[in-house]
Amino acid sequence: MKIDEKVEPIYKEVLDRNPGEVEFHQAVREVLESLGPVLVKHPEFADHKIIERICEPERQIIFRVPWVDDSGTVQINRGFRVEFNSALGPYKGGMRFHPSVYLGIIKFLGFEQIFKNALTGLPIGGGKGGSDFDPKGKSDDEVMRFCQSFMTELYRHIGENTDVPAGDIGVGGREIGYLFGQYKRITNRWEAGVLTGKGLDWGGSLVRTEATGYGATFFVDEMLKVRNDSFEGKKCVVSGSGNVSIYTIEKIAQLGGTTVACSDSNGYIYDEKGIDLELVKQIKEVERRRIKVYAETYKHAKYISGGNIWDVPCQVAMPSATQNEINGKDAEKLVQNGCIAVGEGANMPTTPEGIKVFLDAKIAYGPGKAANAGGVATSALEMQQNACRDSWTFDYTEKRLQDIMKNIHATCYETADEYGAPGNYVTGANIAGFIKAANAMVAFGVI
Repeated sequence: MKIDEKVEPIYKEVLDRNPGEVEFHQAVREVLESLGPVLVKHPEFADHKIIERICEPERQIIFRVPWVDDSGTVQINRGFRVEFNSALGPYKGGMRFHPSVYLGIIKFLGFEQIFKNALTGLPIGGGKGGSDFDPKGKSDDEVMRFCQSFMTELYRHIGENTDVPAGDIGVGGREIGYLFGQYKRITNRWEAGVLTGKGLDWGGSLVRTEATGYGATFFVDEMLKVRNDSFEGKKCVVSGSGNVSIYTIEKIAQLGGTTVACSDSNGYIYDEKGIDLELVKQIKEVERRRIKVYAETYKHAKYISGGNIWDVPCQVAMPSATQNEINGKDAEKLVQNGCIAVGEGANMPTTPEGIKVFLDAKIAYGPGKAANAGGVATSALEMQQNACRDSWTFDYTEKRLQDIMKNIHATCYETADEYGAPGNYVTGANIAGFIKAANAMVAFGVI
C-alpha cells in the first residue's frame, strides 16, 4: 500500500529521527498506510499532531546489566524499556530476552503494543522492554543473577499504575519469578500488579499461560465464521514450539482442527497423523530440548533441519515464532497450497510483501496486533484480579478471553467496512486502535 500524501512527511521524519531501526520503520509504515482516510474524517487529529506524537515514545530507557556467570566471570548486557504511550492506561507490554534485541526491536514491539492494547478495550497503554541476554544454555543461578541485576535498574521505572511489564520471548515463569522477587526485595512492597505472568501461587492468573495461543485461535475461528467456515477438519501449520505455539496447537485441536507441523530455530517437525502436543510440551517445557527429539519418539514423523515450515501444505497457517518469518515467496506458496486463513500469534511475523500476497488473495488474514492480543488482554485481567485481591476460575477467565477476542474481531471487521476496506483486518485493526488512542490524546491536550 501507498502512504497518503498527508502522512508521507511524517513517515520521512520517523526515518530521519530513528536511523537504522528497520523493524520500527516497518511497524510504523504498516500503520501509517491505513491512516489517510482517518485524517479526512477526523481533521482534529492532524491539528493536534497526533500521528507525530504517537510515533515518538514518551520515554526510552537504556541501561547496563552487569552480572556474574557460574565461572565467576563478569558479563555485561544491555537492558531496555520503551514506555511508548500511556494515553489509555499504564504502559503494558512484555520483556524479551534474546541476542537479537536492540532498541529498534523494542520500539517496534512497543509501537505495535499501543494499538493492540487499545483493541482489547481495557485500560492499558503501550510499552515494551528486554535485553540482549540469552537465557538458553544458562543455569538457573545465572538467569537469577541476570534478572536481579536487570530489575535493580528497572524497578525505579515501573509500578502498577505506571508501567506493568510481562513476559515475551525468553521470559517465562522462571524469569518473572526472579524479577518479581528482586522488585519486592528492593521496594519492600508486595505489589502484585507490577508484573504479570506470575506464578499461580503468588498472584498469577489462570489462562495467562495459554492466552496468546488460545486468543489467536479464537480470532481465526471468528474470521472463519464470517465466511461460514470453521476449524473442523482443517489441516494447520503452527510455527514455533514455545508457549504461544503450544497453546495454539491445543486450542486448534479443541476446535476440531489438526496441526501437522511445528518448528524451532533449527528446523521443523512434520507429523501427518497430527502433532502429539503432550510430547512437545515434555520436550520444550520440561526437558528444554530441541524439537528434533520428537522424531526420535515417532519414527513416522519427519524432522527437516533448516527447512521452511511454510512449504508444508495447510488450510490454516499460524505464524507464532518471531518477526518477519513469512516473506512474499512463503506467502505465495501458502496460497498456492490452499491456505484460506492466517492468524499471527507472533508480532509482525509477515513481511510487507507477504501481507500484500495474503490481501490480494483475499484470504482471511489476522494481523498480530489483533490476533495475538489475547496475551496482553489476559495480563490486564490478571491486573484486575490483583487489584481486587481476587482469583478467577479457569473457565470464567477463558470465557472473558474469548469474549474479548470476539469483540476485537468485530471491531476490526466493522471498522474495515466503515472505511471502505471490507474484510481487510489490517486496515480495521490499525484504524480502530489508532482512533481510540488518538481520542484520548486529544482530550488530554498537548502533553
